[in-house]
Amino acid sequence: MKVLVTGADGLLGSNLVRNLLLKEFEVRVLLHPSSKSKTLNGLKVNKFTGDILEIDSLQPALKNCDVVFHAAASTSVWPARSKKIRAINIEGTRNMVDASITNNVKRFIYIGSASAVSNAIKEDLETGKITNKFDLDYIESKQQAMKLVMNASEENKLNATTILPTFMIGAYDSQPSSGKMILSAAKGNVKFSSSGGKNFVHVKDVAEAATNAIELGSNGKYYIAGNENLSYHDFLIKVSKIVGVSEPWLKLPDWLIKSAGAIGSAYGNLTQRPPILSYPMACIGCENQFFNINDAVTELKMSKTPIDVAIADCYQWFKSEGYC
Repeated sequence: MKVLVTGADGLLGSNLVRNLLLKEFEVRVLLHPSSKSKTLNGLKVNKFTGDILEIDSLQPALKNCDVVFHAAASTSVWPARSKKIRAINIEGTRNMVDASITNNVKRFIYIGSASAVSNAIKEDLETGKITNKFDLDYIESKQQAMKLVMNASEENKLNATTILPTFMIGAYDSQPSSGKMILSAAKGNVKFSSSGGKNFVHVKDVAEAATNAIELGSNGKYYIAGNENLSYHDFLIKVSKIVGVSEPWLKLPDWLIKSAGAIGSAYGNLTQRPPILSYPMACIGCENQFFNINDAVTELKMSKTPIDVAIADCYQWFKSEGYC
């Protein structure tokens, strides 16, 4: 069976490709022309170069393809409002959906984000306009992209399932992305925590759930792929024990975190450089973004690897690659 993975050089993509190869699929990967990631080096994959914003560039990779995993996306949260983020996540997904329909792809698995179904999302029932209380185009664009996929499924144009990962931790985080928190802690730069929390998951478990969705995922349904709901403080305590640094000694009040975020956003707007902490991210850090993952576990047979293992895997990979 021929399988194509977009965003294959990212954290999830790199783990997904390995899981697919382990299951003996014939794997194709679509890489952006600017990709410099080395996470796929040495793997037996067929590499195609293309841009999801240029639909004609997708055709060679999709020809005679059975299954598509669309994981390519912009995960940027700065600037908060960005035409580029919306274009990549919405129009890029639209192009992948349309090209997959044209090429008679048998199964389409969209990799979204659990933030797209969080209580931060609001939809005006009269206008259909989607907003989120953090004013982030990233969140809104992922929700709209998911709707494109679901609509294609409802209209019987595409056999599609959506996987919505929570906060993924693990190896092959080459940017780094979610592992920045672990990397900062390992360097001794994390001295405090905020009052909020997230749902954390080992990226290998998400890759397993996505792979299993080829056969087990229901058409037109989304699955939240996560594991442990933890406060940031408890998560950082786990990190500190694994990387061997002092525990974060102070939990800052929300007003102070948000004030620092407001200053960060003002600095970013003034200098046109991404701040260490923006106001939207400060607000997110003060809330609990917890999720129920029962459907992914029962229907997609997703494993629940302890988060301590995910942290250790991430840290060991960073060490082996010279990040710390």
